[in-house]
Formats: sequence, structure tokens, C-alpha cells
Amino acid sequence: MAAICVTGASGKAGGAVVRDLLEHGHDVVATDQRSGPAEDSAPIMIADLTDYGQVVEVLAGVDAVIHLANIPAPGITTPATTFNRNTTMNANVFLAAAQLRLRRVVWASSETTLGLAFDEQAPPRYAPVDEDHYPIPRSSYALSKVVSETAARHIAQWSGIPFIGLRLSNIQLTQDYTKVPGYWADPHSRAWNLWGYIDVRDVALACRLAIDAPITGAENLIIAAADTIMNRPSADLLREVFPDVKLTRDIGTYETLLAIDRAGELLAFNPQHSWRDEVADG
Repeated sequence: MAAICVTGASGKAGGAVVRDLLEHGHDVVATDQRSGPAEDSAPIMIADLTDYGQVVEVLAGVDAVIHLANIPAPGITTPATTFNRNTTMNANVFLAAAQLRLRRVVWASSETTLGLAFDEQAPPRYAPVDEDHYPIPRSSYALSKVVSETAARHIAQWSGIPFIGLRLSNIQLTQDYTKVPGYWADPHSRAWNLWGYIDVRDVALACRLAIDAPITGAENLIIAAADTIMNRPSADLLREVFPDVKLTRDIGTYETLLAIDRAGELLAFNPQHSWRDEVADG
């Protein structure tokens, strides 16, 4: 089994990824700027990924990296800080992986590269939104991911190392599902990402699959749950909130409007978890 470094190991996704990798027999080097839940599974190496030398130190000796460490959303700090820190961390990890000749880089991109947040003034061009809807960054956070996807593509060409960017939807812990019924009365409340989400356990699954998937070059894939977070048919939601947006194909009753077909093809990714398994009357 591979030795894998997980950055951002104290974050929402990081702890789940560390635990999943350990359960499947991998050796894990966990790193973050602070300790956190992953400490229960693997000691966390404290490191600042905006410092290239520290990045080289934490990646030395591993086979691959799952890079999750970034400012995780718009609005947490200033737009400039978000852009500067995210692009610096990503560039340092990508370039260190190339220098050290790692086998693979898997990293957290974002659904925001596809044009989120959608609203009446800026609806999607079509639905389900797929990888061809890229790039439409509407924040410095989304722009940091677009710039990093571009960097990953070129560094993959230089180095021959596969880079897999996971355009993660809104990550949900099991306990977050208690909030789900509160979204149902107003379909506009979660229209910003077409009612998408992803269970943190399926984030971990996608990361693990990406480590060994038969991929060359750089790929960037939408990772979302198979359904929406709403209790109404997806086509009905689209007609009510975005009446001018056309469906490009037939969809299932509650099927996600963030297309995960390509992740299924390239990673054999099939989401295993839904809020419907956790919420009464779901």
C-alpha cells in the first residue's frame, strides 16, 4: 500500500480522508497548521504550506499527496488573502510533488469554478452542469481554484505526474443533515449550487479512488452526491427557479444537477451516501 500525505488533515474533509486511507491499509502522513480530529487516527505534522521548504519536508518520502489544505470558501477572509494563500499553497504542493517525483497529486478544487453562486442574474447556461461549464469564477476563491487547475495542467505536462482535481460540492457531515428539512420550503435557499452537496464519506471515497485511477495528465472532476438536497423533483426545482435553463438530457426524479458522469467513468466513483438515509421522511 502507498504512503500518502494528506494536507488539511484537521479540516472537515481531511479527518475523514485520513481515517478512510488508514482503514484501507495505507500509511498516512497527516499535516495541517493546527491539530484536530485527524489526530485521533494519525499524528499531525504542523506545517505552513505557504512556505515551500516546509512543503518539501512534509512530502519527502511519500508516494502521493491528497492536498486539501486551503481557505475553504469565499468570505472567510479578504478576497486578496484568499487568492494569495490558496494559490501559494497549491503551487508549493504541486511544484514540490514534481521536484520529489511523487506518483500522483490529488487535490481539492471546487464546484465554484463552474460558475457558482448561481442566481437569477447569473444562472447556469444549461443543466446538469458538467465539466464543460468551466471556467466561470465569480469570486477570488473560485479564481484561486481556476488558476490552480491551470497550474496543475502545465506541471503535469512538465513532470509526467498525474494531477486529479476534485471539484467538490458542498461537504456535509452526518450531523449536518438535521438542517436539511429547513431548506425545503424555499427552493431559492440552496439554488446557488443547484441544490448540490457531497457526504464527507464520499469525499474520502473519491480521494482514495483518485489515488489509483488509471489517469494520465491532469483531470478535474465534479464530485457530488447522486441526488439533490431537496425533497422535490430536480426538474421541478429547475423550472421554478431557473425557468430559462434547459435540461440537456433526461434526469432521474431527484438526480443531481451537478453531473458526476465523468467521475464515474474515470474514477469508478459511485456515491454511497445520501441525506435520505439519515433524515426521517426524506
